[in-house]
Amino acid sequence: MIGGSSFEELNGSGSDCSEEVEIIVNVGGIRQILYGDILNRYPETRLAELMNCVTGGYDAIFALCDDYDPGQREFYFDRDPDAFKCIMEVYYYGEVHMKKGICPICFQNEMEFWKVDLCFLDECCKIHLNEKKEELEEIARRVQTILDDLGFDTTESRWKRFQKYVWKFMEKPESSFPARVTAVLSFLFILISSIVMCLGTIPDLQVEDSEGNHVEHPTLDNIETACIIWFTIEYVLRLMSSPNKLHFALSFMNIIDVLAILPFYVSLILTHLGTRMMELTNVQQAVQALRIMRIARIFKLARHSSGLQTLTYALKSSFKELGLLLMYLAVGIFVFSALGYTMEQSHPETLFKSIPQSFWWAIITMTTVGYGDIYPKTTLGKLNAATSFLCGVIAIALPIHPIINNFVKYYNKQRVLETATKHELELMELHSSGGDLRGFKSEAHRSEEVKMRSHLKASHSDTFIPVLSKEKHHRTRLQSCK
Repeated sequence: MIGGSSFEELNGSGSDCSEEVEIIVNVGGIRQILYGDILNRYPETRLAELMNCVTGGYDAIFALCDDYDPGQREFYFDRDPDAFKCIMEVYYYGEVHMKKGICPICFQNEMEFWKVDLCFLDECCKIHLNEKKEELEEIARRVQTILDDLGFDTTESRWKRFQKYVWKFMEKPESSFPARVTAVLSFLFILISSIVMCLGTIPDLQVEDSEGNHVEHPTLDNIETACIIWFTIEYVLRLMSSPNKLHFALSFMNIIDVLAILPFYVSLILTHLGTRMMELTNVQQAVQALRIMRIARIFKLARHSSGLQTLTYALKSSFKELGLLLMYLAVGIFVFSALGYTMEQSHPETLFKSIPQSFWWAIITMTTVGYGDIYPKTTLGKLNAATSFLCGVIAIALPIHPIINNFVKYYNKQRVLETATKHELELMELHSSGGDLRGFKSEAHRSEEVKMRSHLKASHSDTFIPVLSKEKHHRTRLQSCK
């Protein structure tokens, strides 16, 4: 029989012998022998309290464990054994490492059950835990947004309800068929406007005005005007219905929208009123300079393309790698342009007139463009060009892998969030009485909402979100939540 001292022995031995006591714990069907001197290193943990309370009777024991066998002197815990093995590391090494494959949120619940502070969790595991928390908060935010959209608050004014309806209509194409048609039309208007901007620069499609200057064809100009009217109405409606107008106005994509429509109105004002304040030539030059800003409207496509949004996030997450690329290229350009200028000075027909001029040659060589307007003519200069070419290829290839990883990581994360959000909504609909989520947000069905959340809290969904219920829920199926 494997065991330590009995309760009677413990009563008579005192605290000095507690360090020599060994206890048997059965966690999820796996038996382990633990020693008092090790557990007492952290007396505030559950195991240390269990070992020190064996003299307090069964009430104190059952307050800390799920079951106890006095014959075997074995304590039973209905917890995850793999997580318990990881948590036991704190007694031996002073820190906890989370095993791969365990849900970080569930592991945090296990640490709270065993009364091990999160400060003992290693930094790499904390990063993983924080990422998972952010994912759950994002899922909760998406679910709550959908529930708010489905809800109908009778206490709100008609104007508030109208604002919500317009906002959902303009910002969420998946909310209804008309909203989806509107999003498609907006996408087509962006494409048509971009195509018209390009066609307007073709000389054969231009016409001469009364002064002999080439201007855009009136038909293209009318199409451009129609597109601008659509963009303006779209922006005004979205601004009026926005819940937070300051945040809306300062958003990057909305700034792009303003830059896409602003040149048209500025050009219109300068054309009709600017001639009174300045010469006609200056007005035309200002209008042409503003027209080039119309290229900003192509960025409006990012609003309707998840791929472009993912690419933007990947580039924002790769600033460090892009900075290293620029640093490598800057050093290489300076070194190889200086070497190229020095090596080519002996040739009478050299094209390297100065080091700043050689910068251009180094840039097009290291980036493998090679226009051929500047090229070396000496043997040493050609060797220097070959070296700069190889170094440029290596320097450009280095940050490509991290950027692709960031792109794939963000794309997969968005797909997981969308799937998890749909799963949560399906669970809510399943546990609702009528199978309709709209009843959850009305005053007449508040009790149904409470009932739904209680059912959801009691379920063992792998994507259960404590943020929505604001209650802690300890689960033992850690391996199922990966």
